Amino acid sequence: MSSAEQQVRTVEVPGAVLAVHRPAADGLTDGRAPGLFVHGLGGSAANWTALMDRLSGLVDGEAVDLPGFGRSHPPTDGNLTVSGHVRAVIGCLEAADRGPVHLFGNSLGGAVAVRLAALRPDLVRSLTLVSPALPELPPQRSAWPTGLLAVPGVPAVLRRLAANRRDVEAATEDLLRLVYGDPGSLSPAARAEAVAEYRRRLEVPHAMPALIGSARGIVSAYTERGEQALWRQVEQVTVPVLLVYGLRDKLVSYRSARRACAAFADARLLVLPESGHVAMLEHPDAVARAVRELIAHAGG
Repeated sequence: MSSAEQQVRTVEVPGAVLAVHRPAADGLTDGRAPGLFVHGLGGSAANWTALMDRLSGLVDGEAVDLPGFGRSHPPTDGNLTVSGHVRAVIGCLEAADRGPVHLFGNSLGGAVAVRLAALRPDLVRSLTLVSPALPELPPQRSAWPTGLLAVPGVPAVLRRLAANRRDVEAATEDLLRLVYGDPGSLSPAARAEAVAEYRRRLEVPHAMPALIGSARGIVSAYTERGEQALWRQVEQVTVPVLLVYGLRDKLVSYRSARRACAAFADARLLVLPESGHVAMLEHPDAVARAVRELIAHAGG
């Protein structure tokens, strides 16, 4: 999403200043339901551009950069837990008085969306969860490198790699292989944009601490018990839910889908055999069709 195609504003919320992105004015302001899109670990609002574009006639969408990611400042209190991100997103919705919204979340953003819907049902009218980061024990082997971000000592190694400016193209290719089902399908322009974004992150001092802190927040959320347990909160969600899983996902296993479908009160499932962890980027048309059906089911 280039600066020519978006509007970006900053929103002050408890503990953070957030960047909120929306498509440039398109004249479609009447009759559309509000929507909010929340990215995953290491991502940004730009992860949702393709899906937002396809839903623009139906959803008045905005995408938020979580604290420390994209163009958002890191939280003033250093709180990068799932609950810290939930606090920020709630603040964003309340500041704009946009709720209830159709809420979208990918990976970490999916966990944030679930907790938000459980705690503040007044702010949510439907949930679309793309490979949500719900507790999965043991995690699949290909997800271990992400989990290692939470291990003492590993972040220091990563910082040294960043300081040495490891070949950005090679590092970007590693990332694309991790999150895409078929990274070879990316256009040259999309690949160049990914390289530019990776290079930009290396130049932002707070980017690595935000990534590490949020990874630790996910690991911590996986171990929470009682009312704060994410699976317990899944059961408290009453709005219609769309679950999207890719069979080539290396970070969130499809085996979680069965448990999620059973745990949500009103869930429907979209399985994309060729998608990885970011189906909204890889197969936005298929995801958009399922979202339209969800919104119709939710009453618009």
